[in-house]
Amino acid sequence: MSDTIAALLSRARVVPVLVIDEAAQAVPLARALVAGGLPVLEITLRTAAAPEAIRRIAAEVPEAVVGAGTVLTAADLATAREAGARFIVSPGATDALYAATAEAGLPFLPGVATASEVMRGLEAGLTCFKAFPAAAIGGPATVAALGGPFPQARFCPTGGIRPDTAASYLSLPNVVAIGGTWLAPRDALAAGDWPRIEALAAAARAL
Repeated sequence: MSDTIAALLSRARVVPVLVIDEAAQAVPLARALVAGGLPVLEITLRTAAAPEAIRRIAAEVPEAVVGAGTVLTAADLATAREAGARFIVSPGATDALYAATAEAGLPFLPGVATASEVMRGLEAGLTCFKAFPAAAIGGPATVAALGGPFPQARFCPTGGIRPDTAASYLSLPNVVAIGGTWLAPRDALAAGDWPRIEALAAAARAL
């Protein structure tokens, strides 16, 4: 599974992390991001609209690879899978979640913040992790430092990354991609300003 998630993330190297309040926003948002060059999308399960948003994107935007984020439990995983999520992202991981994702067979990106958590993930058979919350745990310096003891591990830093700091993460040899919330600002979503979101995606893709 780890090879599969790394391959998915490397398609664009910048993954929009999306909080969608209204399912009607999902399809035009996904189309704008894909048009800007970012086809791999993480819809966080932080709102009631998230499962339906995943469902609509999976059905109506075939160019997008839509996954579910903020998956905390086996029940969340089941909800995401039923909605059509093609990969799973979590801010951390428990033994129960590792077991559930292995059984489900979906590519899984578990969150890690410490060396011990990386070791636990490696023992579970994974090699690709979400470094989270990236800025708060030390930014690029911490992610780079993890490459010393864990040369086999690859990371997708997420959390607190901005356009002006993105390149410093992407330049690291152990970073396969980054995740960012800046690609879909709340005010742009509320206004339906899809051209602005497409432009933000294109700028991120250029990184």
